Amino acid sequence: MSATVFEVPAIVPADPEANIADLLADRVSATPDLALFAVPDGDGWRNVSAAEFERQVIALAKGFVSAGIEPGDKVGFLARTTYDWTLVDFALFYAGAVMVPVYETSSPSQIEWILSDSGAVAVIVESAAHAASLAEVRPNLPLIRSAWQMQAGDLDTMVSAGASIPDNEIARRRKLANASDIATLIYTSGSTGRPKGCVLTHGNFVELSRNSAVALHEVVEVPGASTVLFITTAHVFARFISILNIHAGVKTGHQPDTKQLLAALGSFHPTFLLAVPRVFEKVYNSAEQKAEAGGKGKIFRAAAQVAVDHSQYLQDGKKIPFGMRIKFALFDKLVYSKLRAAMGGSVKFAVSGSAPLGPRLGHFFHSLGIHILEGYGLTETTAPATVNLAEKSKIGTVGPALPGVGIRIAEDGEVEVRGINVFKEYWRNPEATAEAFDGDWFKTGDIGSLDEDGFLTITGRKKEIIVTAGGKNVAPAALEDPIRANPIVGQVVAVGDHRPFISALITLDSEMLPTWLANNGHRADMTLAEAAKDPAVRAEVQRAVDRANTSVSRAESIRKFTILETEWTEASGHLTPKMSIKRNVIMDDFTVEVEELYRVPENTSNIPLA
Repeated sequence: MSATVFEVPAIVPADPEANIADLLADRVSATPDLALFAVPDGDGWRNVSAAEFERQVIALAKGFVSAGIEPGDKVGFLARTTYDWTLVDFALFYAGAVMVPVYETSSPSQIEWILSDSGAVAVIVESAAHAASLAEVRPNLPLIRSAWQMQAGDLDTMVSAGASIPDNEIARRRKLANASDIATLIYTSGSTGRPKGCVLTHGNFVELSRNSAVALHEVVEVPGASTVLFITTAHVFARFISILNIHAGVKTGHQPDTKQLLAALGSFHPTFLLAVPRVFEKVYNSAEQKAEAGGKGKIFRAAAQVAVDHSQYLQDGKKIPFGMRIKFALFDKLVYSKLRAAMGGSVKFAVSGSAPLGPRLGHFFHSLGIHILEGYGLTETTAPATVNLAEKSKIGTVGPALPGVGIRIAEDGEVEVRGINVFKEYWRNPEATAEAFDGDWFKTGDIGSLDEDGFLTITGRKKEIIVTAGGKNVAPAALEDPIRANPIVGQVVAVGDHRPFISALITLDSEMLPTWLANNGHRADMTLAEAAKDPAVRAEVQRAVDRANTSVSRAESIRKFTILETEWTEASGHLTPKMSIKRNVIMDDFTVEVEELYRVPENTSNIPLA
């Protein structure tokens, strides 16, 4: 049984006069001494109280005022995920300005488009490299009056210059915006076409934060709640969480270098994490390969299976067999406890979004005592529209609608959203705005279904559905996600539109490959090109493909694949900043490889020809 509409009324009454700056002011009023942030300090962390953070925000806001930033001005911001990111964010709110975030990995042409289209009058960059990228296109940006570089000490200079601005001017400016006013202009990362600017209002963030805090109170409103942000705050997902944390009183740390993430988790001891599925895949695969290297691979895999089965029993409400309870207790000491310790030892929840996690990983981490709450949303929905809740979750779904949000499934299966989180419009693009809505329902472009309890399941992107020559509709994610879970696989793109069968382009994971090769008695220093042709590597990828094929019909199964000799990265132009594949770019760049897959008749053996 399924539903077509599921709406949850808002829990917190809307305040049409409220803006994002109020969330910080209210937090300072309620708990001035609460540690709202922690910043790296030697091998540890130094706390920053709510009151101290607001003092720094006001001082920087005065600097912006002194520099000539007026209420409503657009200011570009290009930097990594650090404490200073949120400091700048709130200083702009207090100054009455509108931030236009730019991914710190953006090319000069992308920087030019976003700053030009938004009408930004100033820009802040973090590093000399960012400044060099900006300098390339600065002559094409006549509206940019000022450019500041954080690592050159420009923020401190601004603070000094703003010392003479009176407090009451900042107090006046921070109250100018109301709920319906633009808070930020976030450009979609653009897996297709030119990025569009999403106008997100103060009300979008305020009402969603206030309602989400109640819905997720076991995660964010418990004493001592804390997290380390490592996903880019230029993306709406981490940006929303950083604002929610201020409202809810969560202590936030930052680690922009994911290679240092485990060390940061070990010293910070967060109670919850915000991550994309690839992070959980990496944690699992790294642990498995480490166990394999120590001669304990068989034990790890047995422990993983018990963890998955144990969680499945709990979710189904079944009594756990005595033998499973004994094995679970044993593996908890031998395996699970070590993984918990590696993640800081205190993580109870993890919020996952941007791509499907897969039930197996969800159940595995659940048995570790880490409840992964999968959610769903887009830039246009201020990040989350649905999320699994601590007391109301189903692994394998992206949860029910948040309070104040409605989900509708259109006749063709498209997921539509309306409510407190839905953006106002696309910036200076009324045609795209009109096309994106059916009344007040935003058309997401995703295909999904609702069950009888209102839990949403996403099956793929509407534009990415593959229609084979035989007329079979295939959602590529259902095939790609299980293959990508293999430790040596980097990325997967299923192909087969108007073709006789489904094939796949597959890349290898350069980080995991050497460990896997060493564990399996092969040369660990193989290049990607060598590994792509290696029989053992190809056989391992074939096993991953075979496993994925067991979950679909023969008409939907991958019959052939090719392993590419290169990786897809954000720098190569094949991944978005949130690590989603740019399917259209990949199809354009690897036309030859795709054609080769279909050049000869389908192989009837189990070994791919390509």
